Amino acid sequence: MSYLSLVWVELKKTRHSKIFLILLIPVIMMWVPSIINADMNFDLRGIPITPEKNFFIQGFMGMVWFMIPASLVICTVLLNQTERSNKGILKMLSLPINTAKLCLAKFTVLLVLTAAQMIMSIVAYYVCAALVTHTQNYFFILEPLYVCKNVCSIYASAIPMAAVYWMISILIQSPIFSVGIGLASIVPSVLMINTKIWFAYPMSYPFYLLMVAYGRAAEGVYETQIVWLPWLPVAIGITILALAVSCIRYGASERR
Repeated sequence: MSYLSLVWVELKKTRHSKIFLILLIPVIMMWVPSIINADMNFDLRGIPITPEKNFFIQGFMGMVWFMIPASLVICTVLLNQTERSNKGILKMLSLPINTAKLCLAKFTVLLVLTAAQMIMSIVAYYVCAALVTHTQNYFFILEPLYVCKNVCSIYASAIPMAAVYWMISILIQSPIFSVGIGLASIVPSVLMINTKIWFAYPMSYPFYLLMVAYGRAAEGVYETQIVWLPWLPVAIGITILALAVSCIRYGASERR
């Protein structure tokens, strides 16, 4: 069975699950307060940023800090537990399929689900921006290139974090402990971006990029240049290492 066929099979397994609903709920939760508190975007307290960009960045701040990582944690556990609950993993392992390929196919599905949540976030932003534009009599809608560029960069920066969470869900069989460790790892990300070793903590990557976007929109608030070195090689190294461990350990307990 080819890699793409495996990915398609794994995607079909999510059709009857509640994963997409789980991905949609955080998006709604983050943008509803932005509509309610839309007038606060005009009270910038001396920060040199336009209301429309403040609306965009503030709306995504909760997403990148907590909701996206939390969604990844829950999705990784659900993807693994779906197989273990009905012993589907034993059936898959009994087939002449490379376990590493199967592991990577499931991780690809995780990335597809994350991409779906990013698309939901973009749609939610434009719906909310249109509503706020009408209620506040001010044009809050930003150009698609700016929005998509920032959201795509956030998505790309979440890949190393997704790889780490995927590894944790495979190494730790208990879903309660896996979710607990994942959610606990989210909290320090805000603190880590202000340290010299922020690049060693993948959970802080999306928040770091959003703060860079904030710095560019509001001069003097935060740094405006992305520190690619040593971030990029470290991020790639973390992703490769996490996926390598995942591929080696995937299905290990079932094969015993």
